[in-house]
Amino acid sequence: MKNMAALMKQAQQMQKNMKDLQNKLGEVELEGTAGGELVKVTMTCKHEVRRVQIDPSVIDADDAETLEDLVAAAINDVEGKIESYVSAEMSKISGGMAGMGLPGM
Repeated sequence: MKNMAALMKQAQQMQKNMKDLQNKLGEVELEGTAGGELVKVTMTCKHEVRRVQIDPSVIDADDAETLEDLVAAAINDVEGKIESYVSAEMSKISGGMAGMGLPGM
């Protein structure tokens, strides 16, 4: 019975830590870049775009496609960083159990 009580306490602590992490993710901002940092996109780890910065040198009315590609690349860059960050934070909380298919992980 002691093991079960300890396991329940550990599960409750993990659940609290997960909730805390969810709150934190809305505040953590990461930046993705493209074109040698000519385009920068800042997002929270909850995928909310906070800023898009575009260097005036890439704004060309006759070549909107290049700018569109750079914005897409910067978004993809920051999305990859978010995925890595969240995965690392989840591993800290779950002790590596997040990838084991456990409910709620």
